[in-house]
Amino acid sequence: MVIKSLSLETVCGITSKLPENTKPEFAFAGKSNVGKSSLINALMNRKSFARTSSQPGKTQTINFYNINDVLYFVDLPGYGYAKVSQEIKAKWGKMIERYLNQSKQLKQVFLLIDIRHDPSENDRNMYEWVVYNGYTPIIIATKLDKIKRSQIKKQVKAIKTGLGIGNETRVIPFSAETKQGLEDIWNVIEELAE
Repeated sequence: MVIKSLSLETVCGITSKLPENTKPEFAFAGKSNVGKSSLINALMNRKSFARTSSQPGKTQTINFYNINDVLYFVDLPGYGYAKVSQEIKAKWGKMIERYLNQSKQLKQVFLLIDIRHDPSENDRNMYEWVVYNGYTPIIIATKLDKIKRSQIKKQVKAIKTGLGIGNETRVIPFSAETKQGLEDIWNVIEELAE
């Protein structure tokens, strides 16, 4: 898809009312520091439209990016490392859950997991939570450029084993550096956006 127009249309905090969009939404979830903003920027073909940060846990809102006025990328708050209180984390959790339950336009949840590591307990919880809310997430295995080609198969298998998923769940290895995997992700989005 050629990106002709792009805007950060809605930012929802813990107490905000979610927007009632009429166009397809694609949500991105993942641990803080997994490369969520880098993936969203790569998909939008922009360097730094979605804010990247060296400080994990910067996304504390649900951000709705309007793409070409035909679909939305929905950036969910990162989980895991963020140096915030349990109380705030619980509120983020409620906010994400409310979004998963209430969005009438959510077509796909992409769950980002660092390809270099086995899924954490937080990753497993998020995966199960997304499934519990009625979605089959597609796993984006990020930071692909940080491992050798010969390790890809082994690491993808480790992610599947760690999450307890079979072949019915798709895993797309992705690198923000080389853009490998980008076309596969766009193919999924374009297919579901129709």
